Amino acid sequence: MKVIAIDTWNRKEHYEFFNTFSDPYFAVTSKVDVTVAKQYAKKNELSFFGVYLHACMQAINSVENFKYRIEDDKVVRYDVIHASATMIRPNQTFGFTFVNYNEDLNSFIKNVQLEKERILNSNTLFPPTNTLDCIYCSAMPWVDFTGHKEPVSGQKESVPKLAFGKVTEVNDKLEMSVAVSVNHALVDGYHVGQFLENFQEFLNSYK
Repeated sequence: MKVIAIDTWNRKEHYEFFNTFSDPYFAVTSKVDVTVAKQYAKKNELSFFGVYLHACMQAINSVENFKYRIEDDKVVRYDVIHASATMIRPNQTFGFTFVNYNEDLNSFIKNVQLEKERILNSNTLFPPTNTLDCIYCSAMPWVDFTGHKEPVSGQKESVPKLAFGKVTEVNDKLEMSVAVSVNHALVDGYHVGQFLENFQEFLNSYK
């Protein structure tokens, strides 16, 4: 983890301006093509959620601004970002996970499975690890949404929040909505565009 020297940071004015907002988050919703990733998961008998979440985390870790967090009124940059995803139980409650990121797909999916087992065998909401070096994400495979709003705690937040929608078939391609919500003090539309472009490239990379 590295502490950013705000006085010499090229985002100093942006940070100081948006950091005064009661809700500095902005959000966009876009579609990604998951045809290749879905076929790869099916062919290799892998969790589709695990595959696309892995592609998402590769993209998150490829964009520096998604690694910035605000802690104790300081801006820090983490080296690696992990995934805090919601997972549902048979009784329709859910728990928050903390899935350690790994560049290797199979190792990452094993981490997803370990957290899934923990959720299914507990009734707790929060994971043992609950740090800010992550993204918050949730899957809503029942809904093909075109817009999405994340809850706001009322406290100062800086962790990016993502939501994944239902997979739909369009012109022989499989598409999925992705909602991205970020703190504008740290992330701009350009960086969200970088993330979505890289996410698509990683989704297409599974062969």
